[in-house]
Amino acid sequence: MSNIKNIVSCWPEKIKNPLTKKGKETIKESAEKLEGKSIDLIFTSPLLRTQETAEIVAKKLKLKVKIDKRLREMGFGVLDLCSVEKLWDYFKSEEVRIAKKAPKGEIYPEILERLMSFLKDTDKKYKGKTILIVSHEGPLFLLQGKLEGLSIKQTIKKYPFGKRIHKGEIRELN
Repeated sequence: MSNIKNIVSCWPEKIKNPLTKKGKETIKESAEKLEGKSIDLIFTSPLLRTQETAEIVAKKLKLKVKIDKRLREMGFGVLDLCSVEKLWDYFKSEEVRIAKKAPKGEIYPEILERLMSFLKDTDKKYKGKTILIVSHEGPLFLLQGKLEGLSIKQTIKKYPFGKRIHKGEIRELN
């Protein structure tokens, strides 16, 4: 819903923001692509739309979903529920988000720190298991860059908008 309304929505959720009918169809198609793959666990962000996504996939793969708050959307702070345009008027450029945050929001290094904490903990607890992560574009593009050995600035350059993981897209990260 937030995508249709062109607003940003983060944790904690202030509005009900479920998958749309089209979103559910997209996820069902993606889930079919995962059939036959060796996936042991599914972890998801606590936001409603990612929980719904994870449940669709889990049903197809006959797995249970584990919720981990570290996979949540980036924190937009006081800019939560504002228009995407207002968000970018505030930041001016994406590189600014490395050191500047909206009041009560997060900067990119903080987001990456919580994602790396999640990976460290799950790797320790589930060594050798294949894990499906259901999260959000922003956190996932930062994670992908980190796993490729890139700095946040390099990640922003390599993965500008349009080259990041899209809704329902599956990318393998090692």
